[in-house]
Amino acid sequence: MPDRALEGLRVVECGDGAAASYAGKLLADLGADVVKVEDPRTGHPARYRGPFPGGQPDPEKSGLFLYLNCNKQGVTLNLLDPQGRELLDRLLTSADVLLSDYRPRDAEPRGLTYDRLQPDFPSLVAASITPFGLTGPHRDYTAHELTALSAGGWTWINGAPGEIGMPPLKPFGLQASYQGALAAANAVMGALLWRESSGRGQLIDVSIQEAIASILELTYVFWPYMHLPAVRYGQRPVAPVNFFECKDGWIFVFCLEEAQWQSFVDLMGNPEWATWEVFANRFTRTANVDALEPLIQEFIKDWTVDDLYRAAQARRVPFAPVSTIADLLDSPHLKARGFFVEVAHPQAGKLTYPGAPYKHGVTPWEVRSPAPTLGQHNQTVLCDRFGLPADELRSLQEAGVV
Repeated sequence: MPDRALEGLRVVECGDGAAASYAGKLLADLGADVVKVEDPRTGHPARYRGPFPGGQPDPEKSGLFLYLNCNKQGVTLNLLDPQGRELLDRLLTSADVLLSDYRPRDAEPRGLTYDRLQPDFPSLVAASITPFGLTGPHRDYTAHELTALSAGGWTWINGAPGEIGMPPLKPFGLQASYQGALAAANAVMGALLWRESSGRGQLIDVSIQEAIASILELTYVFWPYMHLPAVRYGQRPVAPVNFFECKDGWIFVFCLEEAQWQSFVDLMGNPEWATWEVFANRFTRTANVDALEPLIQEFIKDWTVDDLYRAAQARRVPFAPVSTIADLLDSPHLKARGFFVEVAHPQAGKLTYPGAPYKHGVTPWEVRSPAPTLGQHNQTVLCDRFGLPADELRSLQEAGVV
């Protein structure tokens, strides 16, 4: 096999959220040697979140944990214990990167602050991923996924098919944490490139709120120009641009340009209502969207998603099918590209995972190993790599340090 893109890069990952886990996954999937540190008593909280095969909770079978931690080695350290922090420092002696998503008040007693680490590890790139960053009046706020998404503005512009005048809405899952992780992984690569010339590491302070706020596309133009959220249902500046229900699913109707609208009218058989003055141009259609959309829905309801999508595409009207998860898993296109992969885990069995959204021409992405069981690599990492005597490892395990 060709060399992996990040072959030789050593990463230590600590935390209790999904952000550090996903950032570690992004690096591990490219070949980095990532050691995940978990609490010996409980393991990472993702182990208890699921979903679980068959619905039966099991910390070794959580779908979330298994997905986030392929290609990593796992050790257990009680970082609140001085001996646990000493072992962490051993790991850091040969590490290039430290990833952490502990809140500031939780990072300090675990010895994960850059002020403590920098004198002993001056070449270390340390990325801290927190809800509001390490500075500012909100640095110590307790925040969860919903908090970060709302603080970043995502829930306000979010919408759902068929809902009118809806309140702010959270997307499913851990999207805020993943965006923070993407920002961290990107910043880490930049810091490593700078280290090549300077020899120096640095602290990377990632705010999840700012990661969310930075991806909201046109919101910062729409609001000062028009005092409208950019995409929130019922407040779009052009119509029709919305979801409509076919007989077997949903489709997104997009008629931004006048030519697109006229082609759609032709597809609908040039109904008489399309000639009404209230629908004469995109501004009047927008002003009268409450009257327009039921008429469009009446036409669409008898179509299948695929038939309408293809009919619209043939007229260069950019409709888009709304894929369900089942659609994605069965997608001929994604199958042809090998996007989904099967991974066998010693306790969870064989499961299907999303793959990478990119393909390297020379250094391919791959799943080399499943997620570690709790403490699986204590012997391999602490003893074989760093020389901890086996009897000392047993004593530390008995004391709850490892």
